[in-house]
Amino acid sequence: MKRLQNRIAEGGKTLPTAAAFGALVWLAVGLVQRQLWPQLACFVASVYLLVELSNQNALLRVRSRMVSSAFILLSCQSCFLFPQLTGAAVQLSFVASFILLFQTYQDQQSVGRVFYSFAAVGVASLFFVHALWYVPALWVLMGTQLQSLSVRTWLASLIGLATPYWLALVWLMVPWGGDFAQWTFNLQPMAEHFSELAHLHYQLPPYLLERGILLLFVLVLAAVGIMHFWSRSFEDKIRIRLLFGFFTTLTVLTAFFILAQPQHYDVLMRLLVLFASPLIAHVFTFTSSRLSSIFFFSAIAISVALTLLCLFLNSELGIHHL
Repeated sequence: MKRLQNRIAEGGKTLPTAAAFGALVWLAVGLVQRQLWPQLACFVASVYLLVELSNQNALLRVRSRMVSSAFILLSCQSCFLFPQLTGAAVQLSFVASFILLFQTYQDQQSVGRVFYSFAAVGVASLFFVHALWYVPALWVLMGTQLQSLSVRTWLASLIGLATPYWLALVWLMVPWGGDFAQWTFNLQPMAEHFSELAHLHYQLPPYLLERGILLLFVLVLAAVGIMHFWSRSFEDKIRIRLLFGFFTTLTVLTAFFILAQPQHYDVLMRLLVLFASPLIAHVFTFTSSRLSSIFFFSAIAISVALTLLCLFLNSELGIHHL
């Protein structure tokens, strides 16, 4: 028997409602006053690509927009991150990478898609060099979950990762507005960029309680989603199980990164929301009991309450970066 929870999850008005809620939150954060248009553009593009990712791969075996709706709702409760362009660009780069990478399923000759997919990861690492932490995991997942890893695709991934840096080197070498006869080879900015990978000091971020509550809430939802999916995974096709194994691995890995390097919370939290959204959407869509309905509406209520709390802290206390 379908409950209200299931009708919402499969309803055509779920995504527009979530989008309207997200638009109000963006306006409340200061979209117009603070000129956050580039950040909003990245967010909207991420939502659109997440819709495409769900549709192309049939992540949910029914017609549902719950993946992108969960993404919007979980993003809004961390609305203090909206003004940060770095996190928005990294999030967009990863979802664009997945769009291409998932198309290589069981295709060890798909060097073109692998190249562009890892080029997107390379772009993410230009903004946030620690995105390179995910590269070994992506190689392992290509071999185990996507079954598309070969010598050719591995080499294509290396070239894709390097391509944004080749372009960046050209930008650094050219004396823009000066004498083009005096090209320089100043590699110091690039060296400083990569040196950040070696800085593994442990530093707690400010407003730890607020950040910790948001992290705990997302992790609880993700844990429930993971346990539910793998307890009922026999109902999905093998390909979907492998893709959800992909999301499960990245969710656990990101949680570990946040706990090990909490000073990078702001960017990693946006990636955690991205990776966990399909898992959370799955449990919301395919459970149908009184307990699951209580859990569903409680999760929505808590998420909205956390969003309002975040907006209150921004407006009343002037905290633009919690």
